[in-house]
Amino acid sequence: MANKEQALILDPAGELRFRGPFVDVVTANLLLTNPTDKRICFKVKTTAPKRYCVRPNSGILDPKKEIVVAVMLQPFDYDPNEKNKHKFMVQSMFAPDHIGDNQEILWKDARPESLMDTKLKCVFEMPEGVLQQSLLSETSKTTEAIHYSDSTLDDPANARKAESPKKPASASSTEEVRKLQHELKKIQQELQSLKNANNKLEEEGVRLRKVAMSDTVMSTPSHPPPSSPVSVRAFPPVVYIVAAILLGLIIGKFLL
Repeated sequence: MANKEQALILDPAGELRFRGPFVDVVTANLLLTNPTDKRICFKVKTTAPKRYCVRPNSGILDPKKEIVVAVMLQPFDYDPNEKNKHKFMVQSMFAPDHIGDNQEILWKDARPESLMDTKLKCVFEMPEGVLQQSLLSETSKTTEAIHYSDSTLDDPANARKAESPKKPASASSTEEVRKLQHELKKIQQELQSLKNANNKLEEEGVRLRKVAMSDTVMSTPSHPPPSSPVSVRAFPPVVYIVAAILLGLIIGKFLL
């Protein structure tokens, strides 16, 4: 326990107030003033280190100087029925003439009678409108629970359901697994049936295409139409020229 009176002046001196809604980071400033002629080492501690971020959380304050310490409350779900028990403590001591680079060693080696501390409590303030909305939400949940209880008592069937013992978790889980396996088996059978039907459709399509091609071949005429020239009866022009020459020679002989 610290035996000396706190040399630093704290503003505020007894509590840190945080105003909601607490959906974002909420900051409360703590002003530390050194009214003495000596340097003072200080350190800020809290009972809930995971809920707060303190900048700076330690340091050395020169004579007649002051520093603002920002205490940042992290977002959380506000419960008006929950009493806040978070606390802070500002610990200090007069700095020695020679201070090393590591202040943690300085604090570790400090004598208990040289330490000074001041405790502060945390106060959460919720805006009136937000607080009323939160209370209404809680009241609505309570009303729904009461209404459900009344409806259960009014309906004998619901009452029997409520009074009937619940199945053990293991038996219920086993039954659910069996149901899922049965459904999976049915789905696999349906998929197989769809696959077989699809194969039959593909085979039928191939068969129909073959039949259509066969009908097309049979309907094609075996002889070319009359207007089409026949290659067997056609003679090339050279033949006609040679025949004309021969005919001319024969006629010439008769005339001579």
